Amino acid sequence: MDEITIIAHKLIITVGIIMYVFGLIGNVLNICVFTIWCRSQKHGNETNPNHNRTSNGPLYLLTSSCANFIQIVYPLLTRIIFDGFQNPKTQGNVIFTCKFRYYVLHTSDFISLTCICLATFDRYLITSREAHFRQLARTKHQTKQIIFLIILLAGIHSIPISIYYEISAYGDCMISSPIYLYYYLFVIQIFLHGIYPICFLSIFGGLTYKQLKMIQQTNIQMNFHMDKQLSRMLLLLCLAILISSVPYCIQNIYSLIFKEFNEQLLSKALLCYYISAILFFTNSVLSFYIFFLSTRNFRQQVKKIIQCKISIFNFGKNQVHPIATLPNV
Repeated sequence: MDEITIIAHKLIITVGIIMYVFGLIGNVLNICVFTIWCRSQKHGNETNPNHNRTSNGPLYLLTSSCANFIQIVYPLLTRIIFDGFQNPKTQGNVIFTCKFRYYVLHTSDFISLTCICLATFDRYLITSREAHFRQLARTKHQTKQIIFLIILLAGIHSIPISIYYEISAYGDCMISSPIYLYYYLFVIQIFLHGIYPICFLSIFGGLTYKQLKMIQQTNIQMNFHMDKQLSRMLLLLCLAILISSVPYCIQNIYSLIFKEFNEQLLSKALLCYYISAILFFTNSVLSFYIFFLSTRNFRQQVKKIIQCKISIFNFGKNQVHPIATLPNV
């Protein structure tokens, strides 16, 4: 094993573990924050039914955070174990190392990216100055139905991945069908993970931000401020998606075109492959930190959650327990 190959394995172990820890922490806090926001908006809608169409963004982002959490818990962990620590992939563990791993990876990735795009589109509709556009915004019940449909379609669409992924002669995961390989590369990797979310977020995120700057009514300044922060969160996610999609797409195209290369190029190609593979999880890991750094309301909510957990811990630690006295014998 040459020096570049050793560096490649150490890179995916070190960076992968760091991303795994920070990704788990970040997505757990994301889930807590968006759960609270969904509940608070639900109570707000009960007192003011006219706000029934303003709670979809946090619900979409909650679903996206759950999908990101799953993506980190299993696919990223198996990437570290089998590619970093070089545990062998065999026909005996092909289901867990290849088939189910890539099924979960692409299903959760599609759910996450689609929900982020729908959250951006929801912001665009709600902030529109045209009444017929605002009426297109879905209610919370309808949004739950849309999310369920997205999960169902994503699961069905990824079934061929679990069928065609096999172990190659070199001990790597590969798609056995040449026809599906081209579909996987150009449709799933390049379009669904790259072009579609980046273009969608750029267009509707920019239009939403432009619409928010045009709002001047003083009676909705608070909603305007919160919508502007949420729109900024979604725009910054586009950068994370760009980082995660472009290198991985380039690497997949390269590996398809240049199937054979000499031994000297093999180790360098392996290093590039591991770098692009670990960057694939950038969006899932960085979403919390993008939200935290860009949005004051999000930071305040996270601090409240942490302070609440600390208070509960200290209360349990400092609680005085009565000592039972022994009866006189």
